[in-house]
Amino acid sequence: MTMSDDDILAPRKSRSGSRSRFSGTEARGPIIDQDGREIRPETLEQGFREFRFEFGQGNPFGNLTREQRIARLEAIAKLLDVAFILPGTNIRYGIDGLIGLIPVVGDIITTAISLWLVREARALGAPWYLTARMLGNVAVDGVVGMVPLAGDAFDVMFRANMRNMRLLRRWLDKQPRL
Repeated sequence: MTMSDDDILAPRKSRSGSRSRFSGTEARGPIIDQDGREIRPETLEQGFREFRFEFGQGNPFGNLTREQRIARLEAIAKLLDVAFILPGTNIRYGIDGLIGLIPVVGDIITTAISLWLVREARALGAPWYLTARMLGNVAVDGVVGMVPLAGDAFDVMFRANMRNMRLLRRWLDKQPRL
């Protein structure tokens, strides 16, 4: 049995012949939370007034230390470039090589993630010349990776993210500890 547009916009009367008293603005019973406790309407209204999103405020990953941020970057670089081993060989590859198999879109996604790693390195204080080298690695990886099949093989062998982390780690090791 299908409903007509009129039934959707103006529901039918109930079977008893009288119209439902629920208008949508008033609740027909207590409001219960997920633990089964009753919530008073006053506290609910107060909660809605206090509830708001703060976009652009603070760090979404919390207050990480410098070492924790570097460890996170290294973990992402390893995931992108050397997370898996090709069975029967000693060839390592990451999700960069797998996602790169999707024509164009995969390469754009992996290049965007690689650019985020460069941005994080810059936020850690990497100088412009180091950032330029890192961007060069990402550009080579992204452009050559666009070539079907040969580009994917290049992605597996070039490992731009691991190169960038090696560059960043060498620079960080030369910096005085505070």
